[in-house]
Amino acid sequence: MKTQLIKNNELINNDWVLIVPEISTENVKKQAGKVVQFKTTGEEIPSHADLEKIILPEGSKALVPLKLYLLKKTELENKYNEIGLWIYSHEEINLFNQLDKDINDFPVVAVMIEKFADGRIFSLGNLIRRKLKYKNDMRALGDILKDQLFFLKRSGFNSFLIKEGRDPIDALKGLNDFTYSYQGILDEPPLWKRR
Repeated sequence: MKTQLIKNNELINNDWVLIVPEISTENVKKQAGKVVQFKTTGEEIPSHADLEKIILPEGSKALVPLKLYLLKKTELENKYNEIGLWIYSHEEINLFNQLDKDINDFPVVAVMIEKFADGRIFSLGNLIRRKLKYKNDMRALGDILKDQLFFLKRSGFNSFLIKEGRDPIDALKGLNDFTYSYQGILDEPPLWKRR
């Protein structure tokens, strides 16, 4: 997947290899009202078997699913100079509690949106910044749209991987869609406190 990276309000070269598991779709059930997808066996997606099938590509920096890192930590650390972690927008941030080191030891933490359907990514960005106190590069991946970038930035994200087929120059403009924000969030207090 060819991508463009927006970081700190400019287009830059993406030197991170993004590792995404092939999800087996047999016996997959999506239940209305549930946060997670699951196989009919009750196994979460991606499954342990999906993660085991991943062939690690060449590169010096890899952005890997957190579940893959927890499964193959030693192999990944031996292969790559730098490792970043990502979770799906349907996953819980409690997964980060399974790390045996500080989340700030990772230069990139990201959230993957398979298909934008709700605002969970905004909540996850806020929670990763506030609850987990993550200070480094937080990236939005996957099905992100120009009109979401302004709000993603306000939720704590500072880099965005733009999919092939989407105009990265147009997406960059989305970071400045609004002059003022009424609500307070990570980057500033509410408008009434600023007046």
